Amino acid sequence: MNPARWLQNSAQKWPKAPALLNGRTVIANYNEFALRAAAIARALKSTYNIRSGDSVAIFSKNTTQYLEALYAIWWIGAVVVPINSKLHPKEAAWIIKESCTKLIFTTASNINNLTAHCPKVDIIGLQTQAFEALTKHLPLPRVHPTKDRDTIWLFYTSGTTGKPKGVMLSAGNLGSMIASYFQDVDVVTHDDAILYAAPMSHGAGLYNFMYVLHGARHVVPLSGGFDASELLILSEKIKNVSTFLAPTMVRRLVDQARSLGVRGSGLKTVIYGGGPMYTVDIINAVNLMGPRFVQIYGQGECPMAISALSREEVADRTHPRWRERLASVGRAQSGMHVKIAKTSTEQINGEILVSGPAVMKGYWRNDSASSDSLEGGWLHTGDIGTLDEDGYLTLHDRAKDVIISGGANIYPREVEEVLLQHIDVNEVAVIGRKSQEWGEDVVAFVSVSLGCIVSEAQLDNLCLEQIARFKRPKKYYFWEILPKNNYGKVLKSKLREWLDDI
Repeated sequence: MNPARWLQNSAQKWPKAPALLNGRTVIANYNEFALRAAAIARALKSTYNIRSGDSVAIFSKNTTQYLEALYAIWWIGAVVVPINSKLHPKEAAWIIKESCTKLIFTTASNINNLTAHCPKVDIIGLQTQAFEALTKHLPLPRVHPTKDRDTIWLFYTSGTTGKPKGVMLSAGNLGSMIASYFQDVDVVTHDDAILYAAPMSHGAGLYNFMYVLHGARHVVPLSGGFDASELLILSEKIKNVSTFLAPTMVRRLVDQARSLGVRGSGLKTVIYGGGPMYTVDIINAVNLMGPRFVQIYGQGECPMAISALSREEVADRTHPRWRERLASVGRAQSGMHVKIAKTSTEQINGEILVSGPAVMKGYWRNDSASSDSLEGGWLHTGDIGTLDEDGYLTLHDRAKDVIISGGANIYPREVEEVLLQHIDVNEVAVIGRKSQEWGEDVVAFVSVSLGCIVSEAQLDNLCLEQIARFKRPKKYYFWEILPKNNYGKVLKSKLREWLDDI
């Protein structure tokens, strides 16, 4: 099923319903949204010779035009290549070349740089007169008959272990993700709104489908990204708002709500994922803002669809094991299967393996990597975790992040959870440092609240009270702000580079 058909159907059912909003300002209703997408689709075919199966990249921050470009691309059966807007133009150019992209939608400020790096690729600036001119073409009435097996989303991984790989997601993969969302994550109604605070190039953008299907509102903040105060104020004005945030964003949202003396009354649902949510942070979030939070776990190779922890489970404090469940990422989403790969019967944890209809087709032009990642019909996630008797999945760490010290495995998240219990600690990142004696030593990078002083002795005592002595950090580095990517994940690779240089 082609997503553009969903837009077309909603435009017929709710033509006057507000569709695209910049802040509180309605830019287009559903009829206008569909007509603009169909007109751009015509221009892509007639002017730029884009055909079904061709790759079209979007290298842009969040805008309403981003959504118009998405649906125009799908309207003609082409493939979207979403590129992280924070990448350097050289990095974006590598993806553009590797994906065989034939046309790029981007922000005006990127055009000159991309022209230099991609001289043979057509480039159109979003929010420019050139883009607006595309919408003046005669709308293309027929939506391409996309099949479930057809690739429609070519997402490039972050490339932390080498060059990024292109994850091929089919219409069927994303259809399964959507079905699981309605079953396991949240209900969407015609009166709801999705607010794009996290990048549309990632999971936040994939959640557009649920709102198109129900003729609901799509809101792009005037900032074009995440601003906690803006999100709270805007949500209060437009009501029934759902949004997807990384855990670090949730913490900043809660801190801002507390400082403003509000409880997020305009927010319906905050879905969080994409990194570790520490137990103390989500407890604080629910205590202040109530049962508005849902957790999901997914990867680019199985987008947003591996497991979910419902709002009822996130808010529950009555179950005898509520803390353990809150520290988990929930249970497998509908249609998905999760298991732990163990090398011995005595082993409790191991690599998380996933199978089901939301798992990617494979990697673009990389049969070797596809075979490795999908060995035996299971997606090998590279995450280490455990499954309890009730099916709750708990993540420990990425396999590459596990610290091996003196032959013992130490999971950084376990140490981070303890250190974050200190009231003045904002953020923690625990990594391994090379050691001739032990192989690796545990070290912690700590960010504390402004104006506060936290001693190593205080953090040591916290650790010694709750975890084995060998897991305690050998060294603490106090930093004002930990390095992050644009999605809010702490960049442990940067911290490792810094350690290597000292």
